[in-house]
Amino acid sequence: MSNKRHIIFIINPISGTVKKSGIRQIIESQLNKDLFDYEIIDTQYSGHASVIAQEAKDKGAHIVVAVGGDGTVNEVARAIIQSDTALGIIPCGSGNGLARHLMLPMETHKAIDIINECNIHDLDYGIINEHPFFCTCGMGFDAFISRKFAESQKRGPVTYLENILKEGLKYQSENYKITCEEGSFDIRAYLVSCANASQYGNNAYIAPQASMSDGWLDVIIMDPLDVLDAPQISIDMFNKTLDKNSKIKTFRTKHIHVKREKPGYIHYDGDPVIAGEEVDIAVVHHGIKIIVNAHADKSKRQPNMVQNAFSEFFNDLSNMRTDITKQGRHIQNINKALLRKLNN
Repeated sequence: MSNKRHIIFIINPISGTVKKSGIRQIIESQLNKDLFDYEIIDTQYSGHASVIAQEAKDKGAHIVVAVGGDGTVNEVARAIIQSDTALGIIPCGSGNGLARHLMLPMETHKAIDIINECNIHDLDYGIINEHPFFCTCGMGFDAFISRKFAESQKRGPVTYLENILKEGLKYQSENYKITCEEGSFDIRAYLVSCANASQYGNNAYIAPQASMSDGWLDVIIMDPLDVLDAPQISIDMFNKTLDKNSKIKTFRTKHIHVKREKPGYIHYDGDPVIAGEEVDIAVVHHGIKIIVNAHADKSKRQPNMVQNAFSEFFNDLSNMRTDITKQGRHIQNINKALLRKLNN
């Protein structure tokens, strides 16, 4: 009887921006055949990766590797949660949110090296209204942007940033009632997001401090914005300093319930869906096995000295602008009061 681990590679031939014509050959030449028996299967339709992964899990596969973008990774991961089958990733998409959080190599041959090492950890995932997610979920502006991004013909960080800057000027904040272990409170917010991992993808860090192994969700609440806030928010996301922005409130919880004024879009890992007024989000601790990069330098998830200084400088400018605006309104109110007295 063979002691080799059975591994299945699921390739989405049309995902993301990376050509996959040579990936099959790289896998066949570089995979450690002394450790693995392997199969390589191409997806044929949307949702096929989930079907293949489910069948592989049911047959006792040790590892299922998603070869594609975030959509392929999420399809495979959702099929193997709460099982002994581990997820491997060869990132070939435009965002690669989970792969980037795990600090997996973007180069195919280096990603296969990580798979050959087969360092498997039990990690967390989240659930929003019964939809599993692995990086982020939310409502408000980020769900709105997820829908715009899904509709876009283009991919990549430039498109993402364009959507934020263009659509951010039009979007209106909403009222939410949030209930968690700490209590309940009412807020008006631009977005409410929950992060199991640190980023959306494209190195846009919504929760720079988030961990997939701590059993907590990082909740991000963004205050209502004006026209001058959007560029700074975008800069902070790509600088890993969003948690330092004065418009951002964060806390950690294991479970959160959100009630909003009306049904609308939510997203889970960038997949937008319509949901009702009530939204329930929870973390599942150590619910999925994933091959990780044992050589990852986790300090690189944190902003460096220059990024911190850059963020502090612009946030100080933003606070000064807010103070000046408040003073200006105060002076306007005094002037109006004086005019009323003069006219009486």
